[in-house]
Amino acid sequence: MSAPFSQDPGATPRRTYLIVDGENIDATLGMNVLNRRPAPEERPRWDRISGFAQKVWSQDVVPLFFLNATSGQMPMPFVQALLAMGYKPIPLAAQGTEKVVDVGIQRTLDALLDRPGDVLLASHDGDFLPQIEALLADDDRRVGLLGFREFVNARFTELEQRGLVMYDLEGDADAFTTMLPRVRIIPIEEFDPLRYL
Repeated sequence: MSAPFSQDPGATPRRTYLIVDGENIDATLGMNVLNRRPAPEERPRWDRISGFAQKVWSQDVVPLFFLNATSGQMPMPFVQALLAMGYKPIPLAAQGTEKVVDVGIQRTLDALLDRPGDVLLASHDGDFLPQIEALLADDDRRVGLLGFREFVNARFTELEQRGLVMYDLEGDADAFTTMLPRVRIIPIEEFDPLRYL
């Protein structure tokens, strides 16, 4: 975890904008990690993710959770659970085949260019590369990406040289209550043999 940026004593407290691409996280978990639809106990614990976002830079978090509501239906129990955890659900609908969640997140990331604060994006999707690059151009902003490292778009890895910090949903954010069947490169300092015994 990095130290907080210095702030002027009378300034508005610095915050982290947690932008969650719920559709992408769920699809990656199901298709790439589990190779099937996740059971409820295998899904991320979203409260742990917002708690992790708060700890990363030791500041308040604005958690935004993007949902595709093009069908005209919202998963109300899930939306109510998100609200209870302090998230702001953003259910978006499109008229055609538009990737509505991606467009909403892109617009939000663009809008953050004119606001102070740090950004933590939970997604693997390369559609956000231009916006993340633009946010990284601001020396007074920290930008992180949260996902399964082995499935993150490879171009994000290139942005680590420019300051993008990568966090793993399972290893860093401890977002799951069960061990996932992942085969990934594990830095030796993170290796815990007890997880495999």
